[in-house]
Amino acid sequence: MEIPKLFQDVIEKNADGCWRAKNLINGKWLYPESEGEFSVLSPVDGSIVARLPKAALREVASAIASADMARPQVREIAAIDRIALFSRVRKLLDENLEFFKYLLLWEAGKPEHEALGEIEATKERLRMTLQEAKKISGEYLPGDWAHDTIGKIAIVMHEPVGIVAAITSFNYPLYIPSAKIVPALLAGNTVVVKPASAVPLTLLCFVRLIEEAGFPKGSVNVVTGSAQVGDAMVSDPRVHLVSFTGSTEVGQHLAKTAGLKKLHLELGGKGVAIVLDDCDIELAAKKCVEGSLKNAGQRCDAISSILVVEKVADELVRQMQTEIAQWTSGDPREKKTKVGPLISEAAAERVLGLIEDARKKGAKLLAGGKRKGAYVEPTLLDAIPVDARIASEETFGPVVSVIRVRDEEEALAIASRPQYGLDSCVFTNNYYRMWHLAKSLEVGGVTINDLPRHGVGYFPFGGIRNSGIGREGIGYSIEEMTQHKTIIFNLEPAGLGKKHIGHK
Repeated sequence: MEIPKLFQDVIEKNADGCWRAKNLINGKWLYPESEGEFSVLSPVDGSIVARLPKAALREVASAIASADMARPQVREIAAIDRIALFSRVRKLLDENLEFFKYLLLWEAGKPEHEALGEIEATKERLRMTLQEAKKISGEYLPGDWAHDTIGKIAIVMHEPVGIVAAITSFNYPLYIPSAKIVPALLAGNTVVVKPASAVPLTLLCFVRLIEEAGFPKGSVNVVTGSAQVGDAMVSDPRVHLVSFTGSTEVGQHLAKTAGLKKLHLELGGKGVAIVLDDCDIELAAKKCVEGSLKNAGQRCDAISSILVVEKVADELVRQMQTEIAQWTSGDPREKKTKVGPLISEAAAERVLGLIEDARKKGAKLLAGGKRKGAYVEPTLLDAIPVDARIASEETFGPVVSVIRVRDEEEALAIASRPQYGLDSCVFTNNYYRMWHLAKSLEVGGVTINDLPRHGVGYFPFGGIRNSGIGREGIGYSIEEMTQHKTIIFNLEPAGLGKKHIGHK
């Protein structure tokens, strides 16, 4: 595909035909002084999509300085004008839909329906900025409810935190950056972003839309490169908030590196589906397969283990065998494909290792189980023993994993073993059982009779334990991107405060 004119400042074509993408620092698209280059390889066929710079530490510092200088300008934009700017971003995204679909295909290996779904979710998030902006409000506190504040009042304000350092993951190259950048700017912050090195082009082009819409120079800066770039961003004392989506291991490292900063971390998950003997089995089978295979299983909210009561396990597995056959795997350029490649051959090899480990320990392979390049067939494993790695590790691949249990109490015991706590789901038609499980599962969110899905974030989501800190979603992301300031007024000198008459 030819590079649209709007993005020719971002991406240029070399003499050899390969794309070369730039960074954005202080309103300028440039190929900075760097520590070399890295190549973006397509999971579709292993070809080079583009080459990008490994930004030097001085360039990271320049990007943060640019964000610092732009803070007053961004903060002074009226909320209604910020909403109008994001409406322009949404319009530009719609006008360039085909190009973003192309980027998502070649960078992330997404079939057309997955790419379009991600684009539509991003557009919807942009549409809902009006609703989100209304969450930036304050609170009036009369002081006459406590003895020591009689005669005073206070106003609690939500103010921008300052500079947001955003580091994004590979699985949703458009939506996840938008879910960080949009609420950050909407709250009046500036942003420095490091995209996942496997999928930087989509983010760079999305930021170009923000620039074109009319946000001030320096509002958003983008630097690409190694983990060293991310460390330099989060450790800089000028940065006020670190927003990261990715693995638990990297999140823990960034938390140690950041120091005394506000942290918003969405990390790994080991989402379980608990299937009880009084559920709608057909519904459970359909939703469990979808929850395991959607986006090739590369979702933090994916169903990673299915804990099914033995009484209905055979029927559930039988129906899932029928269901999984409808999930065609292959080249994402083909219309029939529902499951494309994983992000890399290394990722696919890791998932295959989990499958083989489970088989060696006694699990039954009922479908799939093979790898070719970055492609892993949709796989169904039954009767997985609890000591298999796949029973406790995050899968992040297209595997439907079944663990048979005696009852809901054993299911709860197994669900509590991994140190994650993001999402889980329960399939039952008994209100009391669903309430018991929903209250007992130590996770950030529980879905009843459906797969977990964060969508545009209309319902808040986030993890506990090793799955992260903070909440995302319409309104909730804004809360993370602001800080409280309390202004106290003493009204007594003017005689305006309420009087304390005492008690007899």
